[in-house]
Amino acid sequence: MKIRFIEPGNVPYRKSIKNLYVYDKYIRTPSQGAMTLATIVEPYVDDVKVYSESISLIQWEDVLDADIIFISIFSFNANRGYELACQIRKKSQAKIVFGGLHATLHYREAVAYGDYVLIGEGDETIVQLIQCLRQETEPLFPGVAYERQGETFCTGEAVTPENINVIPKRELVHNFKKMTKYNTIWPQVHASRGCPHNCDYCTIVAAFGRKMRLRTPENIVEDIRRAIAFFEEGNHRLTRTLWITDDNFFADRKWAMAVLNHIIESKIDYQFTIQARYEVGYDDEMLELLKKAGFSELAMGIEFLEDEAFENYHKKSTYQDILKSVKNIQRHGLKVRGLFIVGADNHTKGVGKRLADFVIKHHISGVLIQSMYFIPGTPVYESHKERIIEPDNWSRCVGKVVHHPEKISPIELQKEILVASKTIYSNKRLIQALIRKKGLERILFIGEYFWQREYRKELKQDIKYLRAKGIS
Repeated sequence: MKIRFIEPGNVPYRKSIKNLYVYDKYIRTPSQGAMTLATIVEPYVDDVKVYSESISLIQWEDVLDADIIFISIFSFNANRGYELACQIRKKSQAKIVFGGLHATLHYREAVAYGDYVLIGEGDETIVQLIQCLRQETEPLFPGVAYERQGETFCTGEAVTPENINVIPKRELVHNFKKMTKYNTIWPQVHASRGCPHNCDYCTIVAAFGRKMRLRTPENIVEDIRRAIAFFEEGNHRLTRTLWITDDNFFADRKWAMAVLNHIIESKIDYQFTIQARYEVGYDDEMLELLKKAGFSELAMGIEFLEDEAFENYHKKSTYQDILKSVKNIQRHGLKVRGLFIVGADNHTKGVGKRLADFVIKHHISGVLIQSMYFIPGTPVYESHKERIIEPDNWSRCVGKVVHHPEKISPIELQKEILVASKTIYSNKRLIQALIRKKGLERILFIGEYFWQREYRKELKQDIKYLRAKGIS
């Protein structure tokens, strides 16, 4: 049996000089999902490979004669995934199976483009599905959706896997090793799943639940070693940093400290970055461990700067909570990267300037600014679905404005994002970074400067698109 996995790209990879200094234009780090499932599947079949449009073109002569083609989609690349499925359907007899976060939360849409949808985490169900397709029997176990005679059937929620100690084989991804020469992509490790919180706009709880499931510290450190070796061997990388991609690494404090202690004991000579909620900024012992383990910064989900917005979307924090946390993290010698959302119902003109002023005043090392988007299965989708600009155009979920906010027009909100980006990543601040910053911090700011410049070009082009559609 021959199986191929495809990770679509919202904008598929292409060769470009910009790949040397701009992340997420034509190049980005492949996600962990398809890689992990391919690793699980490999012992059961003869031939397995992953194609990620984040780093390579799809070799169709190798894909079209596969028995099963799995397509893993997030919302931002869902439309591209459907496009690829339609191409495959015309030229191949392969069974097409969708999976991933978007397919899980919107399986009724995804199933129209494929033969099956694997709902939830496929660690255990993927092998069961392969066995059913091999034996030409219908999958009756929980966690599968399919369409018969125009009617969609779902066998129920998949059993949540408890054992997630799978170290993905990165070599299963076509061209991945070759692309590790690019400093614009980084090694990544995912250590836990789930989140105990209840933010209305977050897809993680909707897809993976509130119960935290954890890999063992030993397993995580071994994955870190392999990820670093995969990226470093044969290369002279400037950005020697690994990203632990968990959405809420610090939710289980005892476990998080055990992982950090294992990293320290391993004596791995590398820098790390990680996502965090503000609460970790109050934990001096944790911050000391992070610094000792080689962490250089925390990417904090700040989201908003207004208490009203926090309350409206059930984000349990306040402006003062955030500020206190940022200051204490910086006091421990760690940098803070800010992850922000604009487009809350209380946002008005000036939100971009307020965001930029906060970032500059409080020495936030870099930003990711997203306009709020709305994915089926989340509470915020149900409350805002009538205000979405293009309900089926998921490719807009890359920071562009996707809805009509209450107190500002879509185009004006997009202009606010432009103001924030241009102010934070101005020519003046680039010169200051070249003079004052050193090492990795300087390299990152330069890279982000060019990334944000490309991002602003896309937002400006999109404003023209919105105006052409009669949206103000």
